[in-house]
Amino acid sequence: MSDSATPDVESRAPASRLGRVAMAVLWPSFLMAGALTALVFAMVDPGDLTWFGGAPVELPRQAVYTMGFLLFWLIISLAASLSVLMAALPELPAEAHPRGWPR
Repeated sequence: MSDSATPDVESRAPASRLGRVAMAVLWPSFLMAGALTALVFAMVDPGDLTWFGGAPVELPRQAVYTMGFLLFWLIISLAASLSVLMAALPELPAEAHPRGWPR
């Protein structure tokens, strides 16, 4: 007996390519950003941080942890996105290059 609230497996729309790529990039980068945040802030005290001019960062510790995590997530996501983009580029035929490179 099928419950009307849950659709059958066959009736679900397949995940779009963009959705699959986004999850392939965002989920691992989220996990690595968490690990990197833990590693960095195990050695760096947010209270000791200063701006480039030497002024102390006057933010709560949790704000520094959050901004660090989001920055790490952004950087790792960009790197993973570039990797996925380069892996998905089509191969060019040898005659497409004016010098016939690479051979």
